[in-house]
Amino acid sequence: MKNLDFNADKALAKDFITNFADALGEPKYLKLLQDVSNRKLRAVQIELDDLFNYKDVDEEFLQRVTENTRRYISIFAEAIDELMPEPTEVFPVDEDRDILMTQRVDDGTDSADNTDPLQKMPSEIKRFFEVYIKAFSKGTPLTIRQVKASNIGQLVKISGIITRCSDVKPLMQVAVYTCEDCGFEIYQEVTARVFMPLFECPSSRCKINKAKGNLILQLRASKFLKFQEARIQELAEHVPKGHIPRSLTVHLRGALTRKVAPGDVVELSGIFLPIPYTGFRAMRAGLVADTYLEAMSITHFKKKYEEYELKDDEQEKIERLAEDGEIYNKLARSLAPEIFGHEDVKKALLLILVGAPHRKLSDGMKIRGDLHICLMGDPGVAKSQLLKHIINVAPRGVYTTGRGSSGVGLTAAVQKDPVTNEMVLEGGALVLADMGICAIDEFDKMEESDRTAIHEVMEQQTVSIAKAGITTSLNARTAVLAAANPAWGRYDLRRTPAENINLPPALLSRFDLLWLILDRADMDSDLEMARHVVHVHQNLESPSLGFTPLEPSVLRAYISAARRIVPSVPRELEEYIATAYASIRQDEAKSNAPHSYTTVRTLLSILRISIALARLRFSETVAQSDVDEALRLMQMSKFSLYSDDRQRSGLDAISDIYSILRDEAARTNSMDVSYAHALNWISRKGYSEAQLKECLEEYAALNVWQIHPNTFDIHFIDA
Repeated sequence: MKNLDFNADKALAKDFITNFADALGEPKYLKLLQDVSNRKLRAVQIELDDLFNYKDVDEEFLQRVTENTRRYISIFAEAIDELMPEPTEVFPVDEDRDILMTQRVDDGTDSADNTDPLQKMPSEIKRFFEVYIKAFSKGTPLTIRQVKASNIGQLVKISGIITRCSDVKPLMQVAVYTCEDCGFEIYQEVTARVFMPLFECPSSRCKINKAKGNLILQLRASKFLKFQEARIQELAEHVPKGHIPRSLTVHLRGALTRKVAPGDVVELSGIFLPIPYTGFRAMRAGLVADTYLEAMSITHFKKKYEEYELKDDEQEKIERLAEDGEIYNKLARSLAPEIFGHEDVKKALLLILVGAPHRKLSDGMKIRGDLHICLMGDPGVAKSQLLKHIINVAPRGVYTTGRGSSGVGLTAAVQKDPVTNEMVLEGGALVLADMGICAIDEFDKMEESDRTAIHEVMEQQTVSIAKAGITTSLNARTAVLAAANPAWGRYDLRRTPAENINLPPALLSRFDLLWLILDRADMDSDLEMARHVVHVHQNLESPSLGFTPLEPSVLRAYISAARRIVPSVPRELEEYIATAYASIRQDEAKSNAPHSYTTVRTLLSILRISIALARLRFSETVAQSDVDEALRLMQMSKFSLYSDDRQRSGLDAISDIYSILRDEAARTNSMDVSYAHALNWISRKGYSEAQLKECLEEYAALNVWQIHPNTFDIHFIDA
C-alpha cells in the first residue's frame, strides 16, 4: 500500500513539474530542466509556494513533503530523471565524467550482472543536478530554541547569524570499485559522513568461481559533491534573558556552498536531522545523537552593495531622488530621524556609508577609499545610538565596545579547529567587517596595547599575523566609526583640546573627521530638543521633517547605485585643493593650541570626502561645491570648540549680540524691537545687560539703529 502511495506521489510530482506555469503562463520547471540539460544550472529548486498554488496538489501531499522531506527529494529527483529533456545547445564536455558515462552505457549490457543490487548503476551517479525543496516564503522563521525533537526529518525555516564556516571539501556520494578478477564495476551509495568500504567482490561470477576478488576504489569514476559545514547562532533579540545564545551545525551541499560568510545574518530552510557520533565520542555518547540542519535554501537579510540588483520600481525611485536638488540633506536627515539635531554629523555618517573608491597604482601601491570618523563628545549626545543606527543601515556592519574587545578579538585569533584539530585563523571584528563598517563604542576605554592593533587596519587595510606557525595577512577593508568620551568624562574647557582628546597623534591623523560634540546649555535649543524627545517618547516616531524619511532599504539601494560610480578630480580643481590644504596648515601653525594634527592624510581626506559627495550626485567628476562642502565639514567638526573660544575670551560679544537682535527682528519681520524682548533673547545666550547696552551705543553711533531715550527700545534705520 505504501509503495503504491509513493508511486502516486511520483506521478503527481511529474504532473506538477510538467504543467506548473509561472505568472506569465510559461512552464516554469520545464524551462529550468532545459537549462539543467544544457548544463547551465546545477540545481533544481522546488518551491512549496508553487506546490501550494498548484490546482491538483492537496494539503495532505504538502504535509507529507514538509514532514518527510528527505524521501520526497528522491521522489522529485526520480520524476526529473524521467522528464529530463534532450540538450538543445552544445556544451563543453566534462572530460572524465561524460566519457565514463558513455562507456558504462555501452558496456551496460554484457558486463553487468543485473541480479546483483550492488552492480546496478545507482541513479545518483547519472545525475548532474541536485534537487532542493524551498520552504514557504511567508511565515516567520523559527529561532534555534524552537526547533525541537518533534521537528526531526521535517523542513524547518530558521534565522540567525553565521559564526563559522569550514572550507569547501569533496564529499563522496557514490563509491565505485572495480574487481581485479572479474573486471565488474561495483557501486556503493554513501549516505552518511563515514562509510565502510567493500573489500570482497560480491558479483555472482566471483562467487561461482569461489574467488575472493580484490576490489580497488576508483576515485576518478566515483561521484563527489561539494560540501561545507557552517555554524549558525541565535540572534541577540531571540535569546531569553539570562541565557546564552544557542548554535546549530548546518551542512551545505552542491550549489549552496560558498553562499555564506561569518557575520552574515541569514534565513535558512532545511531538513532537521540527527547524526550519530563517530569514533571515541560514540563510546562516550552512548545512545545520544547530535543534530544538524541540511540546508535547502539561503536568504540574506542584507545584500552586499555589489550584489544589489535594482528592481524596475526601485530604479525609477532612485532616478527621481537623484534629480531632487535637496537629496544630500534628505538622505542625511533620514539617518536616525528620532535623534534631534546633529545634521552635520549625520551628513558625515552618510558619507562613511558611501565612501570613495579604492585606488590601486600601477606599482601595486594602494590608497584607501574608506572614510574613518571619530565622534568625541560629552555623555548623552546620542553617540552610541547613531553608531547602532549606522550598523543597521549598512549591509555589513559589526558593533563592538572598547572594554569588551581585545586586540586579538578585533584582528584575528589562532584557534584549534574542532573538526580537523589543526591550528586555524579566526577573523576578529575588523576582518568580519571587511567591505563594511566596524563601529567601536567607548573607544577611549580601550587598553593602549589593544588600540595599536587598529593602526594598521586604518591605513593599510590589512591585518598581518605571525603567530603559532601561521604567517599571513588578512584583508580588512573596513571603515572605522569610533565613539569616545573626552579624557575626564566631559570636555574640560580649561584644558587644551589635545589634553581633552587624549588620543595619540598617530591614531588621530588616521581619522578623516574627528567630531567634537559638546553638550552646551542653550535655552532655545534645549527647549526644542526636549519637545522632540517627548514627542518621540509619546508617538514612537520622529516629529514631521517636512518630507517622508527614506526607509533603510531605500537608503541601501540608493547608496549601492551611488557606489558604482568612480568620480575623478578635474585638472582645474587641483590648484584650488592644494591652496586650501596649504592654508589649513598655515592656520594651524599660527594657533598656539591646535585642535587637530594636519598632515598629508588630511589632504587625502579632503579628496575622499569630495569624491563621496560627487558619488551622491551620481556625477563622474568632482565639482568645486563638493570640495567646499568637504572643507566645511572639516571646519564644522570643531565648531563647538570655536564658538566656545569666542565666548570665553569676551571677543566680539558685541557683534554676536547684534547678529542675535538682527536675526530676531528679521524673523518677526519688524523694524522695531522692544528692550525687554532684546534683553530676554541675549540673556538666553548667556550675555549680560551691560554688554547689551554697550552694543546699543556702539551700533547707534554707526547709524544702524535709533534708541528711544527713555525706554531704550530699538528702531532699525536700514531694512
